This record gives sequence, structure tokens and C-alpha cells, in this order.
Amino acid sequence: MDIHQWGAQDLSAPKRRELRRVPAALGLLLEDVQSGWVGEVVRIERSGGMRLVVLEDRRGKTRSFPTGFGFLLEGEPVEVTEPQAAASASATRTASGSVRVEKLKARTALASRIWVEGKHDAELVEKVWGHDLRVEGIVVEPLHGVDDLAGAVADFSPGPGRKLGILVDHLVSGSKEERIAAEAMRVPGARGNVLIVGHPYVDVWQSIRPQVLGIAAWPVVPRGTDWKTGILRGLGWPHATHADVARGWRQLLGKVTSYADLEPSLLGRVEEVIDFLTTGRH
Repeated sequence: MDIHQWGAQDLSAPKRRELRRVPAALGLLLEDVQSGWVGEVVRIERSGGMRLVVLEDRRGKTRSFPTGFGFLLEGEPVEVTEPQAAASASATRTASGSVRVEKLKARTALASRIWVEGKHDAELVEKVWGHDLRVEGIVVEPLHGVDDLAGAVADFSPGPGRKLGILVDHLVSGSKEERIAAEAMRVPGARGNVLIVGHPYVDVWQSIRPQVLGIAAWPVVPRGTDWKTGILRGLGWPHATHADVARGWRQLLGKVTSYADLEPSLLGRVEEVIDFLTTGRH
């Protein structure tokens, strides 16, 4: 190298660090460095040849940002890229353990639905059973609470070919949820066309086997404490803000790779609902 070339270099300058490349997966919690906007990835769109990532904040508002540099993920600067292609075609089993249907063209969504209590329930069901549900043309919808389940069922107008499978948190004997489910089943058309099942957990988070997290049991949350906040505190994770809770859930969901990571009490109920909605259709 020419001596003048050596002289042109600042040898004291730190080497440029290569940023980690992160695919813009749905639900990923990102912060735009320039604006300070924090939100979950809800979709990728194209505008004028540019790829944009759309982030939804905790109030449900959205903003679009070009993919690439300028984002923080859990405080770490990252380069956000387009979602990666689907997994290798050599895989023969889905996360639910069923046989993968190759070159799947999702069936047109049918009138029948699976209802779950909230967004986290829907994301967990999608992660494990998503392939199966697309094969069947069944859509999972979050209810955002079941306090007026009877009214929601009545509005849906269930009947032959228009069935509902409903997964309820903390559906145990003598609970408020048990009374709500019984009232919903008295709605005209519900008998034979609506199936309400539940798991014993306060929240679907607990359906993830604690061993998957490297712990013997889920933390006990003191009465009167917000449950998710208490769980994150017990795990020693950040828990003070909505963003902390969202980030905590992403970490939990990221630990789930297949049905084997979930408690049997949830597995059986989801399979029961899918069977109810698909029996007699093939």
C-alpha cells in the first residue's frame, strides 16, 4: 500500500460495527430512533418501490417507517429486513405435530370461527396451529374479554355451517367464567353449533410449560397485583410499562416452537375445538 494511503486513514477510529439483521416479523416490538415511536409490527407494505414496516403503538395508532437502519430492538440498534421466506420444504411436520401440507394454498375462510379471549391467545394458537387452520379455512379472532359473551354469540347468529368454537381463560367450576359460558350457551342457535371450552389458567401465558423457560413453576402473583406485571416481576424481567409487558410476551412466545412446549390442558381444548368445527366437512 502506498504511504499516502496509510496517511489518509484514521487508525484510531473504531471499526464500524455490523448491526444484527432482524426480519420484520408480526408482533416484533420496535422503536424508531429518530421519532421515538414504539410499536409492534402489524404488516409490511410497499410504497413507490420502497418497503415500509407498519408499527402499532399501545393506543392502536399506526405509523409507517422504511425498513433498514434506525430501529432499536430491546435497546439494541438493529437493521430491520423483510420477513424471511418460509422454512425449508423438507419439513414434514407442523408445530402442532400434524403432517405439513406442501405448496399450501389457504382455503377461503369459512363462516365458522374460533374465538379466544385476547391477542396473546390468538398469537399462541396461530404459532402452533396456524398451518392447520389455514388448511381448514378457519379464522381465529380475539374477543378482548368475555364479559358479554352471550351478546357476541347472539350477534354472530350461529347455526349449521356457521359454528363457533370458543376458548375461555380460567374456565373452572364455580368461576365467573363458568356462569358466562352457561349464559352464552342459552342463546338461540347455540346448542349444537357453539362449543365453549377452557383451560384452568388465569392467563394463556401459563399454558406455556415453565420448564421451557428454565423454571420449575410459574411465579405466584400476590392478590391485588396485576397478573402480567406480577409474573414479569417474578421472572426478574422489566415490568413497569406497557412496552415491558409486550416485550415480555414476545420473549415468552419466542420460547414456543411446537405443541410440546404447551400444557396438555390447552392442547386438548384447542384440538377439541378444531375437531368440532371440521367434523363432517371432508
